[in-house]
Amino acid sequence: MQFVDLPVQYKEYQNEIDEAMSAVLTSSRFINGPEVKKLEEALAGFVGIPHAIACASGTDALMLALMALGIGAGDEVITTPFTFIATAETIALVGAKPVFVDIEPDTYNLDPQLLERAVSAKTKAIVSVDIFGLPANYEAIQAIADHHDVFLIEDAAQSLGAELDGRKCGSFGTLATTSFFPAKPLGCYGDGGMIFAADENLADRLRILRNHGQHRRYHHSMLGMNSRFDTLQAAVLLAKLPHFSAEIDRRRQIAASYSESFAQFFQVPVEKPGYFSVYAQYSLRSDRRSQVIEMLNETGIPTAIHYPVPLHLQEVFSELGYQSGDLPVAEQVCEEIFSIPVHPFLSDEDREKIISAAINAL
Repeated sequence: MQFVDLPVQYKEYQNEIDEAMSAVLTSSRFINGPEVKKLEEALAGFVGIPHAIACASGTDALMLALMALGIGAGDEVITTPFTFIATAETIALVGAKPVFVDIEPDTYNLDPQLLERAVSAKTKAIVSVDIFGLPANYEAIQAIADHHDVFLIEDAAQSLGAELDGRKCGSFGTLATTSFFPAKPLGCYGDGGMIFAADENLADRLRILRNHGQHRRYHHSMLGMNSRFDTLQAAVLLAKLPHFSAEIDRRRQIAASYSESFAQFFQVPVEKPGYFSVYAQYSLRSDRRSQVIEMLNETGIPTAIHYPVPLHLQEVFSELGYQSGDLPVAEQVCEEIFSIPVHPFLSDEDREKIISAAINAL
């Protein structure tokens, strides 16, 4: 049993993927080939936003979004401590200061009730993460951003295909970003990312920034970076995209079965009215996490901990001065949470094995 079964997925779509990659090999247009533009147009339509700008990774997508908005030294950017480090790392790399706000105890997303008091005169943006594929509370977060006239960036690295009140993730905020890391719900065979923009001027700026700040060949109007998207990766994603909605449905079926079985034994994910998660991860909480993980692993069931150390307590951010106890919800969640397989190719037999083993481990 695998945590994410990419070999089975490839076998399922092998003819389509091989054909798409072969076409790129034949054309040899490995950078900015026609597949890149085709993918941008397809995903812009899927999300319901005018512009999609492909780049080399989800991390680059965040970096480019911050750069495009002019965020840098002297600015503060509010974000969550419960996410992969790229969310806060990119804030620091552009010279701004990450400011961490605690999370909701049930959704694990940024807590809007705590957000307002974290805004200062130096706040330039809020970066909200849709953790584990569940949208954050964008009605409340956007209202705070608008009230204080700051940018909102949606980090949809885990939530492509998710919805809030019928609106797709990737369409919230001034800009939104996503990742195509292989383990993501829609993953390529390497690194890749996308930025979504409603504003045409911002979209044009992002296209220049991702290509060395070049507005035409050998003419550079700004400092940019090399973050062009690999045509082979675009071809892989185009082959996978027609199957994406069915894969989301399967993830949700597995998650529903898990929640029904686990509700009386663990804290299970929540999905409030109007929210539609893609379950990039299915995560349980237990004060006996180590015991459960040990028993699952002994049974041959893979597990993962997302994330064992909250960002405000990471060594790299020690100069920010955060201490244990500052963000108690995130800290407790990091001590109790663990994830089990939820990929769309999980067999019913394996699903039942996971359910039985996890309950019996308590």
